[in-house]
Amino acid sequence: MKPWFVYIVENKLGQYYTGICTDIARRFAEHQASGPKCAKALKGKGPLTLKFTCQVDSHSDALKTEIWIKSLSKPNKVKLVHNQYPDSPITNTRIP
Repeated sequence: MKPWFVYIVENKLGQYYTGICTDIARRFAEHQASGPKCAKALKGKGPLTLKFTCQVDSHSDALKTEIWIKSLSKPNKVKLVHNQYPDSPITNTRIP
């Protein structure tokens, strides 16, 4: 079974985009290319920076984690990215 990843990308406007995938490198490259597989929210807003990734065990866990992150305020997302969010159930596995 492939692992799933939850990730946060920052665009040139400082906005965060949260998503899930099974291959971080491929998905980030798709976003950066601004092609047909790029998320609409990121098209034309490069350069992009991968700010956060975390690995989870299943698609279900990835979806639940994505929803939880999307429910956070921007200041709390910034804290999460810097491993400073109190009582976070997840940690950043990538040091930007």
